[in-house]
Amino acid sequence: MASSFPLANILFLDIETVPQQPDYNSLPDDWKELWNIKSASLLKYHEEETKESLYPRAGIYAEFGKIICISCGVMQGSGEQKKILLKSFAGDNEKLLLHEFSAMINKWTTGEPKFLCAHNGKEFDFPYLCRRLIINQLPIPVILNSAGKKPWEVSHLDTLELWKFGDFKSYTSLNLLAHTLGIPTPKDDIDGSKVWEVYWKEKNLQRIISYCQKDVITVAQVFLRMQGEPLIKEENIEIKS
Repeated sequence: MASSFPLANILFLDIETVPQQPDYNSLPDDWKELWNIKSASLLKYHEEETKESLYPRAGIYAEFGKIICISCGVMQGSGEQKKILLKSFAGDNEKLLLHEFSAMINKWTTGEPKFLCAHNGKEFDFPYLCRRLIINQLPIPVILNSAGKKPWEVSHLDTLELWKFGDFKSYTSLNLLAHTLGIPTPKDDIDGSKVWEVYWKEKNLQRIISYCQKDVITVAQVFLRMQGEPLIKEENIEIKS
């Protein structure tokens, strides 16, 4: 079955985020007060937690977190022989990695129409990227910015949304969806809840990059399965420096 989207025109991506500080006590006083307010609403549902113990989750909020890795993948070829090329933008300097990612995506989107695809991308990855670009005083690439656009003008694909088929009662993780579709799970090292610890305590950015790239591969494989396309063979995965 041929995909209804030109596979070579889709950029699959995933981001990894962490709190801006290693722990609650490292926050400046003004940010502590703001986190106290934010965490108060969360503590209603996590009575066993404290504002300090909840702080590792601050990375999921663009106001309190930062992006440390963006991994991208594009496909080449077709059928059983198609391959995916991966590239990551990662580091402690968020503004620099966002600038480099934006330069790449602006160059890539020239010519025929292109698409971005992520799992839960419409709720997390895409808006988080836009918010952090604004915070870092960087322009938002046209393909990423959905503000003011009509739904059919937005070139964003979301494997979570595609899987829901209009049913918005529940959330299906990428791990669960991959298992359901018989695709090897990417969660063989760490999961999203451990990224802050690997970054701030282990200081092992390469481990996070590898984890992020595995998620990109899985998103692409899930998309292929849902489009009735053959999966990418392991030997056809290429990581570009």
